[in-house]
Amino acid sequence: MKKQIIWILLSCIGFVACKKLDQEPESTASKKAVFGSENGLKLYTNSFYNMGFLPRNSTSQDAVTDYLAVRSVSDFIRVGGFAANNSSGWSWNDLRNINYFIENCNDPAVPEDVRKNYLGIARYFRAYFYMEKVKRFGDVPWIGKPLNIDDPALNAGRDKRELVMDSVLGDINYACANIKTTNDPSRTTITKWVAYAYKSRLCLFEGTFRKYHTNLNLVGTANRWLIESAAAADEIIKKGGFSLNTTGGAGLSYRQVFTSNTPLANETLQAAVADVNLGVLSDANWWWTSGTYGAKASFTRMFINTYLKLDGTPYTNDPAYTTMLFKDEVKNRDLRLKQTIRLGDYKRTSNGQQVAAPPLFSYTFTGYQPIKLTLDDMALDAGALNTNNAVLFRYAEVLLNYAEAKAELGTLTDADWALTVGALRSRAGITGGLALKPITLDPYMVANYYPSVTDAAIMEIRRDRGIELSLEGFRFADILRWKAGALMEKEWNGFYVPALNTPMDLNEDGVFDVAFYQGTRPNLGANLTYVDVSARIGNAVNSQLLKNGTSGELTWMNEIPRKWNERNYYYPIPLNDLQRNPNLKQNPGWE
Repeated sequence: MKKQIIWILLSCIGFVACKKLDQEPESTASKKAVFGSENGLKLYTNSFYNMGFLPRNSTSQDAVTDYLAVRSVSDFIRVGGFAANNSSGWSWNDLRNINYFIENCNDPAVPEDVRKNYLGIARYFRAYFYMEKVKRFGDVPWIGKPLNIDDPALNAGRDKRELVMDSVLGDINYACANIKTTNDPSRTTITKWVAYAYKSRLCLFEGTFRKYHTNLNLVGTANRWLIESAAAADEIIKKGGFSLNTTGGAGLSYRQVFTSNTPLANETLQAAVADVNLGVLSDANWWWTSGTYGAKASFTRMFINTYLKLDGTPYTNDPAYTTMLFKDEVKNRDLRLKQTIRLGDYKRTSNGQQVAAPPLFSYTFTGYQPIKLTLDDMALDAGALNTNNAVLFRYAEVLLNYAEAKAELGTLTDADWALTVGALRSRAGITGGLALKPITLDPYMVANYYPSVTDAAIMEIRRDRGIELSLEGFRFADILRWKAGALMEKEWNGFYVPALNTPMDLNEDGVFDVAFYQGTRPNLGANLTYVDVSARIGNAVNSQLLKNGTSGELTWMNEIPRKWNERNYYYPIPLNDLQRNPNLKQNPGWE
């Protein structure tokens, strides 16, 4: 069974067993023992870290996005592939436990500032819980207290987004104001800075969602949320003492954040960590380097094309980019690229020896095989054996949140640009365009990604957000808030293949790596990977083709129709939950 990284906590108690909103949380101690001491409050709030709505790691959070080709097309975007009886996520178990704590954390035996600290932590988790619900379903019932079995609110309808999100903002503001801890050396717990980081994230989501989803009639309220996002990020920038990791130089520093066993404290605000002694490990290598276990997730060429050249100019300015071979297209590019996918001189360790590791078509459909979250030791590939930390909040995201919120408000300055996107690009070895915000739109980004964006700074921030935060679980939410769902319909394309039966050396080490053929497999060398791109294999349609038949970009699963409708900006409420509570009403288009 797939293992996930979980929180390593000093201790916990069995509070999180209730299954209904009207049940008392199970407890191994009396209420007085729990709420009458700081240790009791700490133990209770520690139990929140294992709640099901929280991300455990970022191994596969971006598996359903526009920029990854995976084993199969998600039912959510397949024509007729998804309905209310397929939906999930309408679970309220965890909220009952949080509300129970908030209602009962009032014992005067505990100093007020201590109680407020733990109430801040609880309200942080309630804000997180509700933000996930709003992102998934839109309007949801706001329940701010534990409910009795006969409480009419158990069968209430959905509250308006404005009410729910104002309540969420109240919770996260309380957390920011009252959580006392500012520095957790382990980087595994909620601190004041984590609360501010989450505030910047959720307010950016809400502000841009309201701005671009004009059908909500909330455009006039969008700026309030963007101002809150920028202010929260600014608090961290000015007072948090964080910085971008640069210890490995431009070619290593970015990936070090994700491959380090111990969270890099200068950049990481919060992470989930592994513990070998407890057998708490992640499956990152297994998921990304298995032909059967993971999704064989591979970046599309359309996304790889967004990585700038080292001089800061678009790669796609080169008129030859469409037919450039893999070995050439990855050169002289933003150095985050070589820290995100296999290319060039990338090597792995096998039995203590360094070995060349070009893209391997046993594990990739497009040739752009991710390495960002994996470790280079091949001994870790066959199970949940990874010891590297899983980043949940980091300073780079805070910088991007700040830049985007300011750009959307129209207040981004050159100094803001240099502090944020300029700094991120500088770390990645880019030399041009670091000090002044851009004023010219990139035609490639307009044509392929965001045709309605007319502000060059917003466009470039979106470019960098995609690159910097790739595979970290942000992409689908970004698509939702930007109202860019049409990206989910884009074809999954791979690198350019000039001809059939032509061996390709992908990393220029003098050894041929792969050849593409149709019909009978040729004999072009014993160590090659052979990929059949015939239209049919036996009686079955082949999903792996070349765009021009015998040459061109690789394509994957383009025979499967994909459709993004307006209704896809929300999931349907699960059918069983609608039947239990007819007051809920289904999301439009999912009736």
